[in-house]
Amino acid sequence: MAADHIIKAYDQELDQLNNTIAQMGGLAEIQLANAIEAVAERDTELASETVEADARIDALEHQVQDQVVRLLALRQPMARDLRNIVAALKISSDLERIGDYATNVAKRSIVLSQTQAVKPAYAIPRMGAFAQSLIKNVLDAFIERNTEKALEVWRSDEELDEMYSSLFRELLTYMMEDPRNITPSTHLLFIAKNIERIGDHATNIAETVHFLVEGGPFRGPRPKGDSSSFAVVSPTPNRKTARSEGESHN
Repeated sequence: MAADHIIKAYDQELDQLNNTIAQMGGLAEIQLANAIEAVAERDTELASETVEADARIDALEHQVQDQVVRLLALRQPMARDLRNIVAALKISSDLERIGDYATNVAKRSIVLSQTQAVKPAYAIPRMGAFAQSLIKNVLDAFIERNTEKALEVWRSDEELDEMYSSLFRELLTYMMEDPRNITPSTHLLFIAKNIERIGDHATNIAETVHFLVEGGPFRGPRPKGDSSSFAVVSPTPNRKTARSEGESHN
């Protein structure tokens, strides 16, 4: 009877740990959704609320750490249970970072709302929605212990990278066309980069899920589609400049 009670208590503690991870994931999804809405709607009040809400995710990460220490100290887990505990600790760290990046997006949106609206901002909600889908799918993969879903997220991050690279080039061109675009475009660049990094952390979680279920990493290098480091955009002379140059040759 005593042994059965110990096993039952142990299982309950593991379930509680997994539930805390699921709760963190849900809050991270909401954090990102609100941050993206704040950008799209130029809603400074929602942005401020999103920044303040980040403390809830931080608190849950500390809770996960406490639960992990307790399980390691008192239960001495082995094999699959040990992987579960290690995976939970790694995933909580990634979710905390996702929350931080979403908070950064919300902070930038406050400043962005005070500048003129720029056309490339249309791409942010699309990037944000895609990043949200990665978070949701990878959390489902964790809850279901589904490596196929995890692999799909792992591969899909490349598409988010490509969205970022495309927007990066567009914003550089936009800044060259008119110096008044530089400030809002710079904030949009930081926002887009934060969203791209959220995708990287979703990919980290996908790798952790595979480790949890299979005991090892995915095969092959991580797919990457971010080519912004190699982007070169040539300035295009505006009409006034081109006219002046033409007159100087006559």
